[in-house]
Amino acid sequence: MIKGEFFVDDNSLRLDKLFALHCQDLSRSRIKELIESGSVLVDGEKAKAGQKLKLGQKVYYFYEEAKPLSVEAEDIDFDIIYEDDDIIVINKPQGLVVHPCTSTKKGTLVNGLLYKIKNLSGINGVLRPGIVHRLDKNTSGLMIVAKNDFAHNIIAKEIEEKKDFSRTYIALCEGHLKDNAGRIETYIARDVKDRKKMAVSSSGKKAITNYNVIKSYDGYDLVEFHLETGRTHQIRVHSKYINHPIVGDEVYGKAVKGLNGQLLHSYKLSFIHPRTQERMSFEIDLPQYFKDFLSKLKEL
Repeated sequence: MIKGEFFVDDNSLRLDKLFALHCQDLSRSRIKELIESGSVLVDGEKAKAGQKLKLGQKVYYFYEEAKPLSVEAEDIDFDIIYEDDDIIVINKPQGLVVHPCTSTKKGTLVNGLLYKIKNLSGINGVLRPGIVHRLDKNTSGLMIVAKNDFAHNIIAKEIEEKKDFSRTYIALCEGHLKDNAGRIETYIARDVKDRKKMAVSSSGKKAITNYNVIKSYDGYDLVEFHLETGRTHQIRVHSKYINHPIVGDEVYGKAVKGLNGQLLHSYKLSFIHPRTQERMSFEIDLPQYFKDFLSKLKEL
């Protein structure tokens, strides 16, 4: 059992923010989990993540140390686009799960990273080393991976602050969008009818997606999506919300014969390098199966 305490020396911070400063080896999601589970007390009382603190209050925390779990290194097929001492940029193929979970313990990107890379950040634990952000199993394209905790923390902050980290996707959507460009702003939460899915909701977390139609085909639009936020399944949920689901999306649209999932590709990634502070941008072409599908369509 790990235990600790500290006194509030700045009454302008929320509990979760101050806790992160005192416990820098814990991820934001882990801190949130501890607070919500009652493992963090303020003056002996159960606390809330957004609680405003007062000078001199005592914060006490306790939690079980994570048990080491074995993740097997495997030779998984994916391309490394760029690598230095701090980061890796990869091209994730469609069908590859990012990290192990209860239902998938092998054959993931993390298994492949452990095979190819000597060092990875440990902030997200043994099941998600190096993983700062993720792509859905059947979404292909660019991802950044952290090789150390220094890089992980800075990149995670870039993503959270939504100013230096930029992600752009290309998708083929069913039908024709009413406007050639627009902005979708909603809240996204777990679907109350199916906990494996996400849905537009009156509550949940704010989700903002900008879009631009690149090309139109008979019955389809090729659309560029730019994320301002990074919610689970965000582009897929928003595409369904505007009644133009992504082609091949078996969860939010319908399956398409000959496709193994949605035609959604993370093709552009831009960020500030955590150590050099230089802006880095990467772009990757559409995968061949995506091009093959487009080649069979009639351009308008």
